[in-house]
Amino acid sequence: MINKFLIPSFLFCLFVAVFSCSHLPGQEKIRSEDFSWSSYKKSDRVLSEKEIEVSSFYFTMRDGVKIAVDLYLPKQRKDDQKFPTIFRQTRYFRSWEVRWPYHKRQIHSLTRRFLANGYAWLDLDVRGTGASFGTRKGPWSPDEVKDGDEIISWIIRQPWSDGKVGATGRSYAGTAAEMLMINQHPALKAVVPQFSLFDSGLDIAFPGGVHLEWFTKTWAKFNDALDRNEMGEVNKGWRFKLFAKGVRPVDEDGNGEILRKAVPSHIYNYNPHELAKKITFRDDPWPTDPGLPIETFSPHGHIQSFRSSGIPVYSYSGWCDGAYAHSAIKRFINVRTSGSRMVIGPWMHGGFYNCSPYSEGKSGFDHHGELLRFFDHFVKGEDTGIQNEKPVHYYTMGEERWKTADSWPPKGVTTHILFLSINQSLSGTAPHGVGHWDEYRVDYSAGTGDHSRWNTLITNGPVSYPDRDGRDQKLLVYNSPQLEKDLEVTGHPIVTLFIRSTASDGNFFVYLEDVDETGRVRYVTEGMLRALHRKVSDEEPQPYLDLVPYHSAKRKDALPFLDGEIAELRFGLLPTSYLFKKGHSIRIAIAGADKDHFIVPSVPPPTWRVYRDQPYSSRIELPVMPRGKRADIFDH
Repeated sequence: MINKFLIPSFLFCLFVAVFSCSHLPGQEKIRSEDFSWSSYKKSDRVLSEKEIEVSSFYFTMRDGVKIAVDLYLPKQRKDDQKFPTIFRQTRYFRSWEVRWPYHKRQIHSLTRRFLANGYAWLDLDVRGTGASFGTRKGPWSPDEVKDGDEIISWIIRQPWSDGKVGATGRSYAGTAAEMLMINQHPALKAVVPQFSLFDSGLDIAFPGGVHLEWFTKTWAKFNDALDRNEMGEVNKGWRFKLFAKGVRPVDEDGNGEILRKAVPSHIYNYNPHELAKKITFRDDPWPTDPGLPIETFSPHGHIQSFRSSGIPVYSYSGWCDGAYAHSAIKRFINVRTSGSRMVIGPWMHGGFYNCSPYSEGKSGFDHHGELLRFFDHFVKGEDTGIQNEKPVHYYTMGEERWKTADSWPPKGVTTHILFLSINQSLSGTAPHGVGHWDEYRVDYSAGTGDHSRWNTLITNGPVSYPDRDGRDQKLLVYNSPQLEKDLEVTGHPIVTLFIRSTASDGNFFVYLEDVDETGRVRYVTEGMLRALHRKVSDEEPQPYLDLVPYHSAKRKDALPFLDGEIAELRFGLLPTSYLFKKGHSIRIAIAGADKDHFIVPSVPPPTWRVYRDQPYSSRIELPVMPRGKRADIFDH
């Protein structure tokens, strides 16, 4: 007779075996984008859970709100040993609790690696989330920023602290780390915002002024499930539902009674999707607190504080990381404190996958080691060689090579203009004559699929555009002749469209694509603009330096289309570094919708005239990095 107590153990072992087999490295290509930036030896050792001392407790803030904290220290340490601390603040649970029989605390490999290399680590549930108390009126609120300052002051008073703190995190936690610089706490020595925004309006909720409806709706639903501690709604996978219980209570809360008191306060948290639906202009009042400008909740509104802090910042992103590669660039060129640097790899949000169409698969890049190298120098004061390197590292897709630069854009980049021309072609020659246009009726069924750069902001999954040729059948496309030589586009493409529309507004999407000799279409990058926000701002000074036309999206700059007007729309595409190979063609595809991600207008589909004549020369300006002797890039 089988012992009934063996059955759960057997099922659990079977689960582990199935789960492990479904994630074998051999089943998915692992791409290594690693390279020798320096001779610094980054230890890849990690501490096991048995070697780590974990304590979890509440920290009572100045207003009485209790914040849940996890502290990690090496178990084997001398009584007088002191450590620098890495500080991470998250709204996605500082720690998860797993159901019986697998009660073992899961400690992230990044934490374990830093502890093995002489650091302490502290994770925190920001107020109004996880096991913390409080309510949220917005992301990265002034209260949340002050909480971080209090926690750092507590850290440096502890007997194990050496008085130095570094801050990092991905996505929300990356912005939380960046916003700590507002406080200018002297103990904060370095910050690495990873895969995170810089302008919370234009970088995520409203790229180009167009509502990224899929994201705000999905993120709001995800946050709501977390805030109610309902794990069954967070992830539909049966493995997750079976074993994930919810946020881990602090140590003193053995029966979860305190947690059950904290969770109800989260019910009153703001809903980002409902708020986004109420916002059209950047200067609209923040719905949950009309007294606070939207810039309060965005890093770009605090540039002067960041600069005066003097804290070195490592801007860290990937070319397919939503719009966050542009965020990293804006952060780098606007803050640029001593020691600041930037890396943009061939990555999606989180950096887990390579998104180059030539190297799709799991990324083999040592993200943890690169963070360690940065913090070792700027927090510990060690010579890691990082101070002797060029401050910019970027990856050119197609060429599959890492490159370095002293600044952004890299020196030597020139502008190559391609004009929309006859027979839906692209030409290096400006058009002649007048009265030439192409007519396009907007197709609201056009989209970019479920594995785009935007999906990865939630799923952290791979980026793929396998069917661009088919999707382009719904768009207005223009193709160049075949390239006579390789062409490297590195920087910020800028498009200018002259449009006459039957509607007073509209959303415009432009895709830059690569067509090979067989007709296969590879996605390169994209840009978008809501016509209402098309005015290029003449505001002085602008909120921040940008390398593409800046649209304020403020109410005073609103420009509806007038009846019969030929309007100019000039806007940037998201930055990239991509090698178009000899024999390939460049394609520009124009759309009026991406139903899979952005809000679709409620009016009937308009008809556009896209002009391509002498007075109205629609075109794209490509930032080209010279390669050898200059010559005509097209066959004749």
